[in-house]
Order: sequence, then structure tokens, then C-alpha cells
Amino acid sequence: QVQLVESGGGLVQPGGSLRLSCDAPESIFNFNAMGWYRQAPGKQRELVAIVINGGRPNYADSVKGRFTISRDNAKNSVHLRMNSLKPEDTGVYYCNVEGDTYDYWGQGTQVTVSS
Repeated sequence: QVQLVESGGGLVQPGGSLRLSCDAPESIFNFNAMGWYRQAPGKQRELVAIVINGGRPNYADSVKGRFTISRDNAKNSVHLRMNSLKPEDTGVYYCNVEGDTYDYWGQGTQVTVSS
């Protein structure tokens, strides 16, 4: 069973920063897309940021200018740098890797923005 390993979540004050990382096993390659989603309490899971092969990163309007997604193809990983965090950014963040024949999710990492 393929497992995506996420790290970097935690508790941070408003205005602070966090960097999330997601490592995919070497057995996964030829990604079509790698992205981050989040789910706040009582809400549906939503797209935060995504990198599609051959295209520019796309971001949710609520995080544009504050979050940056990046891929490290050599290490099969994707990162999410989150700056100027707000309480409404609180939620469980999930990594997603999608290919022609697969769609894998991480177990989620909690991000809490609170003073």
C-alpha cells in the first residue's frame, strides 16, 4: 500500500509561518499533479494549492500571496510554505498525488492558528 508521509504541521500564532512537507515513495513516478488540500472542522475538504505537470501552480483565492507550493522531483516530495497564517487557515492538511492510474492521499497533518 502506497503511503504519503506528511510533516510540518503544528500550532502557530496568527501571522506566523509553517512549512508542510509530503514525501512520496520512489515507486511513484510520472505524477500528473501534486497538491495540498485542507479540511476545517465542520467543512468540506478544499483545494489549497496544486502543481500540475507543465503548468503553473494554482492556489485557492484565500491563500494567494501567502502560500507557496513547490515540488522537489529529485526527492519525490512536495512542500507548502505558509506565511502570514490566519485563524481561518486552521484545519487538517492533506497531501495528494495523482497519476494516470492512481490517486493517493496522505494521512493528514493538523495546522492550528491561534493566539
